[in-house]
Amino acid sequence: MQVDIAIVGAGPAGLCFARALAGTGLKIALIERQSREAIAKPAFDGREIALTHGSRRIMETLGLWARLDPAQIFDLRDARILNGDADTGLTITAGDGNGRQLGWLVPNHQIRQAAFDAVDGLANVELICDTAVRGVTHRSDSVELALDGGKTVAARLLVAADSRFSDVRRMLGIGARMRDFGKRMLVCRVAHERPHDHVAWEWFGHGQTMALLPLDAGKASVVLTLPPEAMAQVEAMDDAAFAADIQRRFLDRLGTMTTVGTRHVYPLVGVYADRFVAERAALIGDAAVGMHPVTAHGFNLGLQGAERLADGIRRAQDAGRDIAGRAVLARFQRQHRVATWPLFAATGIVASLYTDDRAPARLVRSATLRIAQQLTPFRRLIAAHLTQERPALR
Repeated sequence: MQVDIAIVGAGPAGLCFARALAGTGLKIALIERQSREAIAKPAFDGREIALTHGSRRIMETLGLWARLDPAQIFDLRDARILNGDADTGLTITAGDGNGRQLGWLVPNHQIRQAAFDAVDGLANVELICDTAVRGVTHRSDSVELALDGGKTVAARLLVAADSRFSDVRRMLGIGARMRDFGKRMLVCRVAHERPHDHVAWEWFGHGQTMALLPLDAGKASVVLTLPPEAMAQVEAMDDAAFAADIQRRFLDRLGTMTTVGTRHVYPLVGVYADRFVAERAALIGDAAVGMHPVTAHGFNLGLQGAERLADGIRRAQDAGRDIAGRAVLARFQRQHRVATWPLFAATGIVASLYTDDRAPARLVRSATLRIAQQLTPFRRLIAAHLTQERPALR
C-alpha cells in the first residue's frame, strides 16, 4: 500500500492531524492497534480535559467543537491553588484574563468521539484498525512500515502519535526523557452539597495532591494523587466509603459528597522526546510530549503540535516542495520545542516542589502563593498561560 502520510495512532492527536489535512489531496493511512468499534465509540475514562481559548479556536476550525455535546461543555471561570490546610492561596480569576472564563472542561471521551466523527468518511483517509506496526525501514524517498499479518505501508512521511510509550518512537531510534513520578492518579465524578462556582481547585496537601474540576451544578470531577500503596487502599473502598474519604480529604469544604459514576486510576509518567523528527518522520501528541497533569495542558500541546505540523505540510504542498523535506520537519521541531520545553521543564519543577512534604518546601510554597496573590501582573501572566491568550495590558 502506497500513501503520502502514514499516521500511527488514532487517538485525538492523530485524528486531529488527519482532519487538519482534509482537502489537501494527500492520501493518508491511519493505523491503530484498537478495534474500529473502540475508537468509533470511545468509553468514558474519567478524564476531563481543560481546553484553552487557543485550543477551542483550533477545534472550531477542524469542525470538532460543533460536534461536542453542549451539555458536556463546562465553564472554567477561576482557578484556586491551595497549600496544606490553608484556607487561602493563589486565586486566578477570569478577570485576570481577557474573557469571562479561563477555559472549558470537556470529557476526554467526548473529544475522542468528535475527532473520530470529523475524520470518519474523509475520502483521503483510510483507517486501518486492529493492526500494530512491527518495523520501520527507511528507503531513499519513503518510509516502509511492516504491519501485522505481513502487510506493508510505504509513505512519504511517517507520523507517530501512538502515546507517551510510543513503539514507533523507539523504532525510529529516538530516545526520550521519561520521569516516573512514583504516584498514581485517580479520577472520579462526585456530587457535592455546596456550589463550586465554576472554580477549579489545585490542592497540594500533605502526602497527597488533589484537584477539583467544576462540571455542572453540584457536580465535579475529583483528581486524587497518592503513592501506590495508599492508592490501593482507596481503590479497595466501596462507593460510600470512597465518597466519605474524599469528603474528609477536602475538609468538608463542599459539604456532603457522593460518588457519581466509575473510578479510574492512571500512573503518573512525564515524557519529552529527545527529538521530534527523524528522516521522513515526526512525532506529535504524547509521543512527542507527555505532560504531568498539574498544568492541564497535555491535550492542548498535542492539538497545537498537530496543527503546527499540518500547517508546515500544507505550505510545502502548496509550494510544490517535499512534504517530508528536512526544512519542513526542522521548522516544525524548532517551533514545537520552543512552545513546549519551557512548560514541560516548569511543570517538573512545580510537581517536585509542591509534592515535597518537608518543612522548608512547605514554607516556600506558602510564601510563593502569598506573594503571587499580591502581584496583579503575575496573576495576569498566569491567566494568559492558562488561557493561551495574551495578558491584558492594564
